[in-house]
Amino acid sequence: MTDLKKPKELTVISGKGGTGKTSITAAFAAVAQSAVLADCDVDAADLHLILKPDIIDTIPFTGLKIAIRDEETCTGCGLCRDNCRFEVFSQDLTMRPDRCEGCGVCAHVCPVDAIEMADRSAGEAYMSNTRFGPMSHARLFAAQEGSGMLVSLVRKNALALAKEHDRDLVIVDGPPGTGCPVISAITGADLVLVVTEPTVSGAHDLHRVLEVADHFEIPRSVCINKSDINTLKTREIDEFCKRSDIPLVGVLPYDNDFTRAMIEEKSIIEHGDCSASRAVREMFSKITEMLG
Repeated sequence: MTDLKKPKELTVISGKGGTGKTSITAAFAAVAQSAVLADCDVDAADLHLILKPDIIDTIPFTGLKIAIRDEETCTGCGLCRDNCRFEVFSQDLTMRPDRCEGCGVCAHVCPVDAIEMADRSAGEAYMSNTRFGPMSHARLFAAQEGSGMLVSLVRKNALALAKEHDRDLVIVDGPPGTGCPVISAITGADLVLVVTEPTVSGAHDLHRVLEVADHFEIPRSVCINKSDINTLKTREIDEFCKRSDIPLVGVLPYDNDFTRAMIEEKSIIEHGDCSASRAVREMFSKITEMLG
């Protein structure tokens, strides 16, 4: 891969949790064998449970700033308390750091510059090796903000790994939902695969996340997982995709082998030949054609 050639990015997302997104991403990793992997579900990362990465580099992540007060300089005027919307300062000006949102208004209004905004440790990003290739992933510490920024860092590290190891494909396990982390995970991607399930909530959230991808002009594709638990709803999603000109690249059956594979800490591909693994291989073939 030359310096001018950016690797293709496939981002696997879902409108809701529990659709099988991570299991499918792990299966793609097993089929591809020569991709860089990225787990951008930093709030609840679990791709590592299957891929068992060997961490080779740890990068500290600082999220929102936090207010730090110099007690010797502070005059006790109370302007910080009066202007803070998050009740960080009590009546006696005792600080409650867990409430600080990093807005900086206290530092701005302090007449003696007794408050400064400092970096706050919010998580860690990792560069690792797995049996399927290099992996970029991260952990956001409990009760910390900035997941969108951490997702961006994970993707940046994944592209660096792709360049270092001469890989032409980055497979991203994206977060569920439609919020900031999802936007960070799909912006600039070459293709998103939305994994859904044939339920009322699954179909509803599918429409929402497709609208997000459409807003950012990201090419879209859809996979229906557990398709045989509700054939009527599967048919409705299929018809919706046809009307919307969205490729339906995969229709996976409900298969207990997915669960058995997870228990063995394997992908469905490694678990053995079954209807689900064959369907995943066929789906990945269609996706690689779309990616060119």
